[in-house]
Amino acid sequence: MTKREKAQIMDSDDIARAITRIAHQILERNRGASDLILVGIRTRGAPLAERIAKSMESIEGSEIPVGILDITLYRDDLQLVSKQPVVGKTDIPAGVDGKVVVLIDDVLFTGRTIRAAMDEIMDFGRPKGMQLAVLIDRGHREVPIRADYVGKNVPTSAKEIISVALKEHDGADKVSVEELVQ
Repeated sequence: MTKREKAQIMDSDDIARAITRIAHQILERNRGASDLILVGIRTRGAPLAERIAKSMESIEGSEIPVGILDITLYRDDLQLVSKQPVVGKTDIPAGVDGKVVVLIDDVLFTGRTIRAAMDEIMDFGRPKGMQLAVLIDRGHREVPIRADYVGKNVPTSAKEIISVALKEHDGADKVSVEELVQ
């Protein structure tokens, strides 16, 4: 099967606006940035977390701790993915005990990645709370997880894929809906 782009649904300006909106919503809900840690889920959640933190810093005037989480070993389908999984670095900059951890990812789909991320965060300590920010929520949950902050809701069919490109990894910013074709 191959993928074919059906439609571009966000460009770099749309992504920047979504990041700014999410930053404001996180600050409003948490009454500021104290006790917050942003944690981006590898791969594209990490640069999104950095961007949201920069936006929050420009609003609040204080630095927001940002971490990176690799959930590879916490996946419930690890044996299906690879016999030799490639595990990236996890880096949580401060203790999570008593903090509000905001998990950040590019696309929320089945919810299994987020469940794995929550399990891994709990191995670092006991946060006061966890929240979830995603650039795209495409539906189709398999576990009861929902995002607290969403850049864009995009209803999709099972034959469609959301493709997020970020300049840090892909050289440009855009979000597309792709269709699986035979």
